[in-house]
Amino acid sequence: MLRYVLKRIGLMLLTFLIIMTMCFVLIRLLPVTPCKSNDQTCISINAWREALGYNKPIIVQYVLYIKHVFQGDFGIGFTIYGGKDVLSVLNEKLPSTIYLNIWSSLIAIPIGILLGIIAALKKNKWQDQLISVLVMLFISVPSYVYCFLIQYIFCAKLKWFPLVVNSGYDFWNPVFFHSYFPAMLCLIIGTVAGLTRYTRAELTEVLTSEFMVLARAKGLTRGQATWRHALRNAMVPIFPMILGEFISCLSGSLIIENFFAVPGVGSLYLSSINNQDYNFFMFLSMFYVGIGLAAALIIDLSYGWVDPRIRMGAK
Repeated sequence: MLRYVLKRIGLMLLTFLIIMTMCFVLIRLLPVTPCKSNDQTCISINAWREALGYNKPIIVQYVLYIKHVFQGDFGIGFTIYGGKDVLSVLNEKLPSTIYLNIWSSLIAIPIGILLGIIAALKKNKWQDQLISVLVMLFISVPSYVYCFLIQYIFCAKLKWFPLVVNSGYDFWNPVFFHSYFPAMLCLIIGTVAGLTRYTRAELTEVLTSEFMVLARAKGLTRGQATWRHALRNAMVPIFPMILGEFISCLSGSLIIENFFAVPGVGSLYLSSINNQDYNFFMFLSMFYVGIGLAAALIIDLSYGWVDPRIRMGAK
């Protein structure tokens, strides 16, 4: 098992290095409009670029960047938050992203599992068909469509919610939660749809397994057999999915955060791309890629924790 874990960590680090190298090259291949006038702004911009080493060959820039990263120096902002350390800006933006995603997950996960259980227990009945149609609809429609409809109907027309979230970090204030709820709803819809479909598929398979027939033959009612055996076995593949959902709470949503002006990591990442701020883009790319790879590793290892058969196979 230890050998397997070390192998996965090694592959994760190699993948991380390859992706970050690609990000470094791609962001620097974007065309940059030269500043050739003699005003003070252009002189300052050119001086900044020279001081940060942006005029050197790309190989030299890459070596210097890797060297600074290993020294714990992730750079400062150039076109956005000029002169401000990228790590300190992330610390400012991260609470809003976590707040949005944590609440969305806490609301979506129970609803998704409950709807999946209902659909599985009522298989091929009108409840199952209704839930399946809604799930396919919500999975097929892109998230920005939800954002537009929710913002237009509930915020602009009905005025139940503000168009953008409240500024500040008063997370325990109900008014603050109220302003975030439209953005949460956009995240909740997709999560509920995915989790419902997955739960229904797993529970439907378990309900038709041989040990369920044996449990019923021993005298258990359908409800007792479902509660004691079916749900426990169906949750084995679902639990890692839930775990990954909570880990991804750090990453945020690029589209939804920009739609509702959430001052989080997602909007900062898009801003770094649009303004070609190399240090912010690279640091946030490392942040996103690192979370994604770590979540995949933890989910993979958690299968062995929740399912003893996998642990036995690993030995």
